[in-house]
Amino acid sequence: MDLQKLIKIKTRYAPAPTGPLHIGGARTALFNYLFAKQNRGVFVLRIEDTDKARSKAKYEKDIKNSLKWLGLDWDEEYKQSQRTKIYKNYLEQLLEQGRGYYKDNVIYLKSKILNLKSTSKISNLIKFNDLIRGEISFDLNLIDDFIIAKSPEAPLYNFACVIDDYKMGISHVIRGEDHISNTPKQILIYNALNLQIPQFAHLPLILGPDRSKLSKRHGATAISDYQKDYLAQAMINYMAFLGWNPGTEKEIFSKEELIKAFSLGRVQKAGAVFNINRLDWVNAKYIRQASLPELSRLVDLPEKVIALEQERVKRLSEFKKFTEFIYKLPSYASELLLFKDMTKKQAGDCLEKAIRGEMLEHEELWPPRVALSGAKGSPSFYEIAEVLGEKETLKRLKTAQKKLLSIK
Repeated sequence: MDLQKLIKIKTRYAPAPTGPLHIGGARTALFNYLFAKQNRGVFVLRIEDTDKARSKAKYEKDIKNSLKWLGLDWDEEYKQSQRTKIYKNYLEQLLEQGRGYYKDNVIYLKSKILNLKSTSKISNLIKFNDLIRGEISFDLNLIDDFIIAKSPEAPLYNFACVIDDYKMGISHVIRGEDHISNTPKQILIYNALNLQIPQFAHLPLILGPDRSKLSKRHGATAISDYQKDYLAQAMINYMAFLGWNPGTEKEIFSKEELIKAFSLGRVQKAGAVFNINRLDWVNAKYIRQASLPELSRLVDLPEKVIALEQERVKRLSEFKKFTEFIYKLPSYASELLLFKDMTKKQAGDCLEKAIRGEMLEHEELWPPRVALSGAKGSPSFYEIAEVLGEKETLKRLKTAQKKLLSIK
């Protein structure tokens, strides 16, 4: 019997607003979202802002805006700073039961008596089944009593996390593997309060090209830094493959297709390497598929200009970069007008034919195209001429004729 079908699936993404939403956090949010939606469950956003010194409203805003940009809409939202009374009640319960105690004005949890299982025996091992990594165990003898709150009004991460997951009915805790070390302490807290323990799944870290943990030294890590260059659908598609694969050759997925195809069973244990070239490739695929009105809105350029470069760009910012020559007379070396072994006279003839409106073929198109774009690689002469219009096209062709004269 599939127990997963017997419970209400509910996942959560629980960021601390101490910095902008980065790639790793967004990937975690995505996997939680996909798993919840695939199982017709609930996806929760929980802002863990109990660290008053480091939590900032601007970071909370960035996290929410970035999730919305990605299309990862949440069903429920909570803030830990508004749940102090709930934590206090459970802390007082632990103190009354003798499973928590004060020392040096902070509250500790007694760790050695709390690994209670379905039998009356006490085990020296804390075990849990990770849905990605299989069984993981910790030696209870290596876990001393630990602090769970600075005061009844100031719970620490592990305690607040447990209470929230329980009270919110979180069925699956899907998070980064850097949280594995927190899991045994959280299990002890669950046991101390006799609360239902959720299922855990720890995702592989995202690594830089040198296989160290992805950081700013590898390039931009904040989702907001990618919005000017990448389509949201491309980011979603790319991030889904950071640690997961569908088991097929298919590489381009819509969000709806990802929801159908995703499974924790196909999430890898090893770290996932972030490859900007791969992201560019995926983004280029989505740019090709995008409508001209959508791209025009995103990059603030006319559709006819967008059409010139839609098949060539990899990033949205490249539209303006590659079409700058449309709005500004290009500067280029006179020699660029010559194709391979072409002579000045041959190039001049090509320019003259273009001015007269005669049809050009193959190599003949090189000098007129360069005259319009000023670049070695660009859209075709006829495509550019259509966008520039007759007056500007003739002006640039005649300018090129003059530049030819400077070639010795």
